[in-house]
Amino acid sequence: MPKPDKVAAVKEIAEALQSTDVYFVVDYRGLTFHEATDLRGRLAKSGASLSVVKNTLAKIAAAQVGVEGLDELLQGPTAIAYVHGDAVKVAKTIQDFIKEKKKASIRGGKLQRSVLNATDIEALAALPSREQLFARALGAIAGPLYGLANVMNGPLRGIAVVLGQVQEQKSKAA
Repeated sequence: MPKPDKVAAVKEIAEALQSTDVYFVVDYRGLTFHEATDLRGRLAKSGASLSVVKNTLAKIAAAQVGVEGLDELLQGPTAIAYVHGDAVKVAKTIQDFIKEKKKASIRGGKLQRSVLNATDIEALAALPSREQLFARALGAIAGPLYGLANVMNGPLRGIAVVLGQVQEQKSKAA
């Protein structure tokens, strides 16, 4: 018969897996308590939470909620970052932390129905942020409109220049 604390842990992991479509599996080997706390804080600012899990309990929880493809990621010391916001921002936060501390590694994760490996997450982290994508889209929309306004104002500008020259000639003649 399973112990009540393990049943509760499985339930907690299962609820966390069901609460989001995106999560990343991190090998936290080598991190001190303070570094892990720092990573948790950074992830909280990015819209994610980090939980250290026991692999066997995480596998049971994943099976209970129908999540497939995590078994090969759950090897060794494991923490799961549950994403509740922008997945790209969270991936960048984890990658920046790993580069800065030169400890830990990202094993993979899940983005909706797709299982991701470490290189997929690195590619995800390389994407521009949501705000940058909006700015690019706005620029792509505004650029042609600016050009059209400039073209439409061209004849009016020409008329203004001609009228200015006529006025100047009349003032010289007078």
